[in-house]
Formats: sequence, structure tokens, C-alpha cells
Amino acid sequence: MKRSGSADLPLHGGRVPPWLANRMTALGAAIAEHIIMEYGVSEFLTRLSDPFWFQSFGCVMGMDWHSSGITTSVMGALKRGLNPRFAELGLAVCGGRGRHSVGTPDELRAFSLKTGLDGELLARTSRLTARVDNNAVADGFQLYLHSFVITKSGEWVVVQQGMNAESHLARRYHWHSAAVRDFVSNPHTAILGKPQGEILNLVDARAAKSQQALLAIVREPMEAALSEARKLTMPVHHDVRAKDVDLKRLGAVLAVAHEQELRDFASLLLVEGLGPRTLQSLALIAEVVHGAPSRFSDPARFSFAHGGKDGHPFPVPLKTYDESLAILRRSLEAARLGHTEKVEGFKRLDRLTRTVEQDGQPFADFNAALDHEHRISASVGGRTVFDDRRKRTRVEPSNQQSLF
Repeated sequence: MKRSGSADLPLHGGRVPPWLANRMTALGAAIAEHIIMEYGVSEFLTRLSDPFWFQSFGCVMGMDWHSSGITTSVMGALKRGLNPRFAELGLAVCGGRGRHSVGTPDELRAFSLKTGLDGELLARTSRLTARVDNNAVADGFQLYLHSFVITKSGEWVVVQQGMNAESHLARRYHWHSAAVRDFVSNPHTAILGKPQGEILNLVDARAAKSQQALLAIVREPMEAALSEARKLTMPVHHDVRAKDVDLKRLGAVLAVAHEQELRDFASLLLVEGLGPRTLQSLALIAEVVHGAPSRFSDPARFSFAHGGKDGHPFPVPLKTYDESLAILRRSLEAARLGHTEKVEGFKRLDRLTRTVEQDGQPFADFNAALDHEHRISASVGGRTVFDDRRKRTRVEPSNQQSLF
């Protein structure tokens, strides 16, 4: 399966604090395990190769919803969370950012000793994907991150990212072995980044004659190459705005979490008497696990699960984060013992949310929803990276009471 897309990823500095990095590791691993348990490890790799799903995955983990750092933090969290459990889950993450990317071939050779795969072939594949995106595709982006996700059967996904210091943008590239039939003929599952005008792409299928003859360099516009692709344009503004979100889909999540009758029914699917704020997070997590590709066209919506480390759209609600994570873990532990009711509950929760969206008119009042999150932030342990440097200021709520 091949998916293509494009998006702007503004370059942002900063760091992921330990209180969030540790939670991202745990939540990322739990979501991955849910997907692998329900759909198989190959499906998880397919999801990673989809730039829209990848962005939504990072948002639901509490990372900044649109910046370049989402790639580094998500792949780092997966490496920490999945590699110690290779024997159970059957996959590992190699490489990373900076100096870690250079060590990818050696990590793949070590991986091959455990699995019987061809380590030299995997190392060559890693180098080739990096050289294609860094050298053959001369788009002005220099790679600084290279992550190689590999299963024990030999299926792999590469997620790598380059930066353009002049435009202050990042571009993320996705490769998937299941979709790659020829490394030098339209190999990418997706390229994320704002088109920069004319670029040189020697791996485009239309450049075959030039490849064979090696007599000329063919320059073609990326707009033509991606004319059939979905396009995800991540804005420069750091705050989440109503225009960034599908308000009906968000409204369905809020209705399931906050409307009394729907909330009572939804909580029975997972834990009786579950609070509305945790239900809101779990409904978005359930969609990341079970949603179809078309559900991830507005990744910003998934930041309404656990906010963002910089306070956009609101501070990370640590109490909610921990409660959601605990429920995910308990459902996985029960499923390992053969009790699948709670795991099935997440699937039914996703179906319930989609039914509300389809049959009702649950359009979210974006400003009211945002005011509500800021109003309850202190009570749910809201925290940002700025809290150690300055005293948190309280955002006054509007006069609106309803979230719809």
C-alpha cells in the first residue's frame, strides 16, 4: 500500500522534559501493542509510513502538534518503549537523530544476528534510503534524523527528516518495504514538506532514461510529481485554531465524553464511572488505534487528548494522561490472560464516537472547549515546559457554558 502526502513542519527548538518523555514512551508502546495485538505488526508499520497518522500519533502523545520535533520525539519514544520488548512484539527501532543515525547500519547488523536476516543488505538499504533523500532528491533539506523500524520477518519502515535552515522548515520522508518495488522508481510512501519550486529528483520514475544514460539531469517540479497526493499543510502559527480542526469530529468526541447519557454508556465499555476528561482522551486514543486513514486529515484534533508541552492547545493534563495510560495497560494485561473485554471496549468506543458523528450534529464550540480545558487545567495536573521558569497564568473562561 502506497500513500503520498506533503506538509510543512516548522523548525522548532526546545526539549522534551523527562516528565513528558517518560509518559510518551509508555503511551507510544501501549498504543503500538494495541495495534499489533488487533491488526498485526505489519499494520503498525503501515501506519508509521502514513504521514497523517504519524502526525496524529505524535499529537495524542502530548507533543507539539505541528513542529519538526514531533518526529524526533515520537521515534525516540518508540525506540525506548519497543526495543526492550522485541521478544514479545517482534520489532525494533534502529538509528535516531544526529550521531545515532550514523550508527544505524551497525544496529541493523546486530539485529540480524538475533533474527537470521541479512545484516549487510539491511545496512545497505539504510544507507541507500538516506542517500536518495539527502543527495538524489536535491530539495534543499539536509538529513539530520534517520530511524529504521524493522520486524523479525524483515519488513521495515524508514522515517527520516531533513531541515532547511533558510526557510526554517523541516521535511519528513517515509519509506515502507511493502510498498517499495524498485528503490529507484517512485520509492517513497510519502514526502512531507512545503514544495520549494524546482527540485532535482533522480529517483522519479520519469527520470529512468537519465538514470540509464547518465548523460543528463532531469529537473521536474514536485507539484507535478505529487499532483494526486493528499496534502497536509502544517501552519506556522504555534497555537491550535478552529480552522485546524474538523469541528464535527471533535464535537463527537466531546459529546461522548461530556453528554451525560453518552458518557454513562461509553464509560461502561471501559471502566464504569469513568470521568469525562479521561473519556475524552481515551476516545481519541481509540481512534488512533482503530481509525481508517481518512480519519487523520486534521492531526491538530488529536492534541485535544493530552494537550502539548508548550501549552498548545492547553497544558498537558498529567493526571488524565496517567489515568488513560493505566487503563490502556490494564486492558493489555487482561488481554494477555485471555480477557479481551476491555480491549474490545476501545473498538466499541471508537464505533460509538463515529456513530455520534454520523447521526448527530455535534459541532464543537472551539473557543468554549479551549476555555474549558484551561479552566480545569490545574485540577488535572496541567503542566508545560515553561512551568519551572515562570508562574503559570490562568486563562479566564468565556461566558459560554456549552462545548457545542
